[in-house]
Order: sequence, then structure tokens, then C-alpha cells
Amino acid sequence: MGVRKIVTYPAEILEQPCEPVTVFDKKLARFLDDMYETMIEFDGVGLAAPQVGLNKQIAIVDLDDEEGTIELINPEIVKVAGEQIGPEGCLSFPGLFGEVARPFFVKVKAFDRKGKQYTIEADDFLARALLHEIDHLHGILFTSKITKVLSEDELEGVGDE
Repeated sequence: MGVRKIVTYPAEILEQPCEPVTVFDKKLARFLDDMYETMIEFDGVGLAAPQVGLNKQIAIVDLDDEEGTIELINPEIVKVAGEQIGPEGCLSFPGLFGEVARPFFVKVKAFDRKGKQYTIEADDFLARALLHEIDHLHGILFTSKITKVLSEDELEGVGDE
């Protein structure tokens, strides 16, 4: 187990659709553990496999809330609704933040580390985080969705009202 190196833009792997996971074994579980440690080390709320150099449909999200760590393997968006605009950053784009419009609600089907399928529904910031990570698995970067780049000063003011 350990912290992995974050792949930063313009690495090609970040813009490539990922391959589905077909084997659910100890190697996958170790990789998920490494992803979690890496996400925590770099102070992220989510991380996708291509961000640590693996072209597989694997992502994790952890907002440090009652949901705990959400492991998304071969995730599929079932439903989206509403709209929200909010700030986003990405570990693969250090120091870059921007306003991004995303659905307010998302329903996702995915597999856990044991290969068991489950469904999760989320809204607000959790929906944003899930959608951001799922985009990574399709080679879609948040920079393609930014409507306004935010400076550090503007970012500090967000959520202070």
C-alpha cells in the first residue's frame, strides 16, 4: 500500500476513455487502498484511476461525511436532474479552480471492490464530486466545462456567506 504519483495535465491518459474492470481481486483492493491514501495525502475529495496512471474505470469519492468512502468501479450514470454551478478543482490541475455547471442530482450504478453492483443517489456537492470523477473515466476534464476561472481570492470567498 502507498501513496501514488498524481498524473498531471497534459498527460495523454487523462483524455482517454478508460477500460472496464473485469477482475475483482486482491490486486484491485490494494489499488483502491492506494487510491484512498493518495487522495488523502493530496487533500482531494475524489480520485480517478487515470490520475494515478491506470486506464481503468475506477474512482473514489470521500467527502469526510456519513457516506464514507464511495468506491465506483465501472460506474454508469442512470439519471441526472436539476442544475448547480459551483467551484471545482482537480488534483491533475494543481492551482486551477473554476466554476462548473453540473446536475444537482445524480443516480449512479456501480460495482464495489468485491464485484457487487449497487446504486447510489446523491445531490449537491456529492453529486458534483461523483460526476467529476466519472467524467475522468471517460477522458473528460473539468477544464472543458469551466465557465469562469476562479482566483485564490475568489475561491476563499466561496461558501463564506
